[in-house]
Amino acid sequence: MSGKCGKRVAIGARPPTDPNAEAWIRQGDANAVQKGELYTARLTLDVTPAMRARIKVSAFTRNTTVAELLRALLEREFPEEGA
Repeated sequence: MSGKCGKRVAIGARPPTDPNAEAWIRQGDANAVQKGELYTARLTLDVTPAMRARIKVSAFTRNTTVAELLRALLEREFPEEGA
C-alpha cells in the first residue's frame, strides 16, 4: 500500500480579483516589447566553465543579465554598417 488515503480534498472557489491589481499587471503588457519581436536568432557558443563564471560575475557586478551584457559587447564589436 502506498500510504495515500482515498479522500479527496475540495479546492475552494477562486477569490474575487481586485480590478485595480489586474489593471496594474496588464499595463506592463501594453508597454513591453516581446523578446521574440527583437531577437529572432539564437546563437550557441561553447566556452570553458571558467569563462562562463567570469561572464556571469561580470554581468552580476554590472547589475545586468548575461544576455544583455553579451548583446552590448557584440553590438560594440560588430556595429551595423553606417552606424
